[in-house]
Amino acid sequence: MHPDRTNLAPGLSISRLVCGLWQVADIEKDGSTIDPEQGANALQAYAEAGFDTFDMADHYGSAEIITGHLLKRMPVGSRRPVAFTKWCPEPGPMTRDVVRRGVQERLERLGTQKVDLLQFHWWTFEHPAWLDALHEMQAMKEEGLIGALGLTNFDAAHLGLALADGIEIASNQVSFSLIDRRAAGDLSVLSEKTGVKLLAYGTLCGGFLSEKWLGQPEPASIPDWSRSKYKRFIDTAGGWAVYQGILKAASDIARKHGVSISNVASRFILEHPAVAATIIGARLGENEHRDDNLRVFTFTLDDDDRALLGTAFAASTPIPGDCGDEYRKPPFLTASGDLSHHLDAIPSVYKAVPVPGRKDRWRVSSGSIWEPLAGYSRAVRTGDRILVSGTTATHGSNRCVAPNDAGAQATYILDKIAASITALGGRMEDVVRTRIYLRDASQWEPVSRAHGRFFSEILPANTLIEAGNLIGDYEVEIEAEAVLEAQ
Repeated sequence: MHPDRTNLAPGLSISRLVCGLWQVADIEKDGSTIDPEQGANALQAYAEAGFDTFDMADHYGSAEIITGHLLKRMPVGSRRPVAFTKWCPEPGPMTRDVVRRGVQERLERLGTQKVDLLQFHWWTFEHPAWLDALHEMQAMKEEGLIGALGLTNFDAAHLGLALADGIEIASNQVSFSLIDRRAAGDLSVLSEKTGVKLLAYGTLCGGFLSEKWLGQPEPASIPDWSRSKYKRFIDTAGGWAVYQGILKAASDIARKHGVSISNVASRFILEHPAVAATIIGARLGENEHRDDNLRVFTFTLDDDDRALLGTAFAASTPIPGDCGDEYRKPPFLTASGDLSHHLDAIPSVYKAVPVPGRKDRWRVSSGSIWEPLAGYSRAVRTGDRILVSGTTATHGSNRCVAPNDAGAQATYILDKIAASITALGGRMEDVVRTRIYLRDASQWEPVSRAHGRFFSEILPANTLIEAGNLIGDYEVEIEAEAVLEAQ
């Protein structure tokens, strides 16, 4: 028996249980390196058992090199294993050379002429160069260097923005489990509309969704980095008692079907229509659990099973925000915990400059060719006030992002406003007023929803106006005012 398969993109058949190689980095954290041939032996055993799809990243130690050694072994004409990897650059200018160097390094480490699926992660959407990176990667896809393009830890709004700007996306890798069910929301709605599939990680919550923890007391400390991450999810979802309620429901279902709790946890995610596959850890010879994992394909959940889980879910607190938010804002539910220091260290895309002759006035420019020609700043700070000009979805000097998509443009604009305010020492939480101008009043809802994703807790005063004909392909324009708290 082998895992079920699915087509993630044309010509890209994958196992619905993908082997994740993140633990290579954990094994090598002391500076040692796994022998690539021995590592390839372990991966070959997975591939021969039908687990022939491997997921890795530029920061998973030597995982790409190990997989490359496996790929070299496969004879011409055989069904080679499928290699997913990720490129996670630090925000900065994404020139053609920068992007191609990043992709070329993946190709060299894998020892292949094409990456089957290259997934892109971006730390902060306030820096708009992620679109430059994706457009260059799209070009490399068309050249045959990338088989399919994926994203990792993107929320629905920015996935939708990428699609509206012409990027062909096959997948989005996100957290999805019995504990973290955010992906069942807006991302799944978008998946149904566009066909972009989800690759689910964290489905077993670092091992917490297993018999080992059923009925056990809450641990006082957790030395394992992966399990520490998922304990943060458990705490945020309502705590140990709520988690135990979900675990008990999964246990009852597991006994009914003669399978394990982990099988039930995986099956619940695999049956979600947006999900192409779940990602399970492969520890290269240790605790492989291949036979148990295959049992996920021997049963299906019925209405009673789902009702039992639904009752347990009702006692939990939804994980806040959308997928990927845990990497960009509190609560930081990551292996490293609080990432605010990392995000604060990322240079702003805009630079605040003093206004000559005014001690209390600063301004920023977003680089539009019209700012110097028409004589205005993107934003100005005077004292404790920040005023942001009417802002459109202009990328770089003059390109309109996502033509004809008002909701996607609003998302891009609000990122641009956030970057302007940040450069002047403020935060979006300081915004007290926004004003939105629409070309077409019928587009009020997607724009309002984009505004709500940024401001649902801040709740500034807002005015929504039908402006008629905006210039060019712009569907919406937004301005904002912020007042900084007294220092």
